[in-house]
Amino acid sequence: MANKKYVLASDIGGTHITSAIVDCSNWKIIQQTISRLSVDADLDAKSIFLCWTSNMQHTLTQFPQEIDGIGIAIPGPFDYEKGVSLIQNQGKYESLYKVDVSAGIHANLPKAYTLKYINDAAAFLQGEIFAEQLNHKSKVLGITLGTGLGSAVWQSGQKSYDANLWNSPYKDSIFEEYLVTRWFTSRFKELSGYDEIGFKEIREKHMNSEALHTLMQEYSQSLLDFLAFFSTKYGSSSFVIGGSIAQAWDFIKSYRLDDFNSYDIVVGKHEEKAAIIGAASLFKV
Repeated sequence: MANKKYVLASDIGGTHITSAIVDCSNWKIIQQTISRLSVDADLDAKSIFLCWTSNMQHTLTQFPQEIDGIGIAIPGPFDYEKGVSLIQNQGKYESLYKVDVSAGIHANLPKAYTLKYINDAAAFLQGEIFAEQLNHKSKVLGITLGTGLGSAVWQSGQKSYDANLWNSPYKDSIFEEYLVTRWFTSRFKELSGYDEIGFKEIREKHMNSEALHTLMQEYSQSLLDFLAFFSTKYGSSSFVIGGSIAQAWDFIKSYRLDDFNSYDIVVGKHEEKAAIIGAASLFKV
C-alpha cells in the first residue's frame, strides 16, 4: 500500500465553496487543485448539491490519483455524525433543513466516496494544529476573532468540536459583543467621535491617540477575561488564535504582555486554508 494519502477537502460557507486535494503526509494543499465557486444559498436543495459537487468534480479532474475520501467543513447547526443539515432561520441553506447531505452529494459524484464532516470553526483549529505540528499537545483551544467570536476545542486523538461560547454571559451582555469588529468601531466612536469601518482603519489613522490607548486597554482586558473563562472551562492554557483581528496580535498583546504570556498562544498562519487542512485531517483522526 502506498504511503501517500490524499483527501479532497471542501470548505463550505454561506456564499461559497472552496475545494482542494490535501496530501495528508505533510498537510500541504496541492495548489493546482484549488477550486472556488460562488453559491446561492437560497436555491433549492438539488441545485445547491449540483453546485457543491461541480466544484468537487472540478478539483478531482485536476488530480489523477485516487483519494481516500472527502472531508467537509460546514457551519452549524449540523449533525456532523449523520451528515444532516439543521440550519434554520439564518438566511442560508433553508432548503437543506433536515436533509441528508451525504445522499445529495453522492447522487452527483461518480463514486460513493466516504464523507466526513466538521464544524467550520473546529476545522480552522484542527487545520492549524496539523499544519503547524501542534498535535503533540494533549488539548488545544481555538479562538477566531473577526465579525463574530468563534471557539473550538481539540483533544489528542479526537475530532475538534465547536465550543459555542460566543453567547456566554459577560458584563451586561455576552462575550461576543466585547471581542469583535463592531465593538471596536462603536466603542472608538464613543471615545473619539470618529466613525471608522474597522479595527485596521482605527490603528492606521489614530495610532498615537489617547482614544486608541483606552480602546486597547479595554479590549485586552475583555480578551484576557475570555481566555481565563475558556481555559478554566476546558482545562487548557494552550490556544490557537485566528481571524482578522488576530492579524494585529503583537499590537494587542503589547498592552498586557505579562498576562498574555501566561498562556501558550499560537497565532494561526493558514487563514482560510486552515479549514481545508482541518477537513482533510478528519481522515487522520
